Amino acid sequence: MSRRRCRPVTLLAGLFVLALSALLLPPLAAGGAPPPPPVPLTELTVKTEQVAFGLKRPIAITGLPDGRMLIAEKNGTVRAYHPDTGLAPEPVLDLTARIDPSDNERGLLGITPAPDFAWTGMLYVAYTSLPAGELTLARLPLHAPDKLQVLLTQEHAEYGNHNGGQVAFGRDGYLYWSLGDGGHAFDPFKAGQNLGTLLGKIVRIDVKRACGAKPYCVPGSNPFVGVPGARPEIWLYGLRNPWRFSVDPVDGSLWIGDVGQGLVEEINHIRPWQGGANLGWSCREGTPVFDPEQCTPGGKYTDPVFEYDHYNDNCSVTGGVVYRGSKTPEARGTYVASDYCSTRVFAVRPQGGGYENAVIGNFPTQPTAIGTDVHGELYVLSDLPGWLNKVRFERVPPAS
Repeated sequence: MSRRRCRPVTLLAGLFVLALSALLLPPLAAGGAPPPPPVPLTELTVKTEQVAFGLKRPIAITGLPDGRMLIAEKNGTVRAYHPDTGLAPEPVLDLTARIDPSDNERGLLGITPAPDFAWTGMLYVAYTSLPAGELTLARLPLHAPDKLQVLLTQEHAEYGNHNGGQVAFGRDGYLYWSLGDGGHAFDPFKAGQNLGTLLGKIVRIDVKRACGAKPYCVPGSNPFVGVPGARPEIWLYGLRNPWRFSVDPVDGSLWIGDVGQGLVEEINHIRPWQGGANLGWSCREGTPVFDPEQCTPGGKYTDPVFEYDHYNDNCSVTGGVVYRGSKTPEARGTYVASDYCSTRVFAVRPQGGGYENAVIGNFPTQPTAIGTDVHGELYVLSDLPGWLNKVRFERVPPAS
C-alpha cells in the first residue's frame, strides 16, 4: 500500500526535475543544436532596408500579436504596417483632436498594446494634450477612439520640450511611463530630484485594477509608497528626458536612453530589484557633476552603463531595445541604441561584472524610435524623411 502511494510521488518528482531542467537549459537551435554563443560586438554590424515611406514624423513603434507594427505619427495619427502587405494607406487610429503637436517635441509620443490585446484590442498611449500640453497617459480600444480613458496626467505648460512619453508593460504586468523634467534647460523646476512631481521620472502603475477614484492602482512594492511628500507612482527618478526606454522580455530589466544637456548622452540599465534608483539628474549629467546644489551629501546615484559625448555630430540619444530575435542568434542579448544626429548605432551588452560596447554602423537619417515585431526582429523609424526601415545584423571579420 505504501509502495503504491510512493510511486506517484516519485513520478511527479521526476517530472518536476525534468521540467526544471528544461527551463534551465538554453533553447535549442534548428536541428537540436545549442544556440551559438554571442560574438564580440566588434564582429557585428547593422544593415537596414527601407520597407515603408510617406510617414508624417513617425515617433513611436510597437509590434502586435498578429504581425502588424503600429507606428505613431507626431500629429496624433497611427499607421499600421505588415511585412506582407506594407503600409496601410489610411490611419487605423486618429487622435488629432486631442493632441497638442506644437513645438518639436510635443505630440503623440508613445503607444503599446495591452498584454491581452489579442482579445481586447486595448492600447495604451502617451501624448501631450490640448489645450495646455499636459503629459497624458490614456487607454482606448484600437477601433473605438471615442472610448479613450485618461489614466494619469502631469502639468507641462511652460515649455514644449522634454516630454518623455514612452509606455511599455513590464514582465511584472505593470505599466511603465516616462516623463521628462519639464523642459527648457538646466532643470528649471529642479524636478529631477524632487519626488513630489512626476516630471523627470519613470512611473509604474497597475492598470488592471482601479483604486478609489483612480482608474489604476499603485503597486504596494513601489519604492516610495508611504514616503511623505513623494508620489507613490514613481519607480525611478533623476531623469532629464528619457527618450525611449524598453523592457528586456527575458529578464524584465529596463534599458533607458536619457538625453543630456550638452555634454553627455547616457544609457541606463535598471534591474527589476532596483526600483527607487536615482539616475542623477540634475546633480549629474551622466557621471560628471552638473549642478552641485542638486547633489545630496552621501547621496547614492546609479551610474549609466554607457555614455558618450554630445560632440562629434552627436546631439540626442535614441534609446533602443535588446535584440531577442532568431535570425541572428549570435547577436541575442545585445542592446541597440542610436543618436538622432550622428545616426551611429551603439551596441551594449552585459559582460561579466561590467558591460562591453561598440559602434556597429549607422542607421538612416534622424532615428526617432527603435522597436521590434512580434518575432523580436528590429525596426527603426526616421523622423522627417518619414521612413520605416528593417534592421538586420551581419558578421564582420575580426580586426587583425
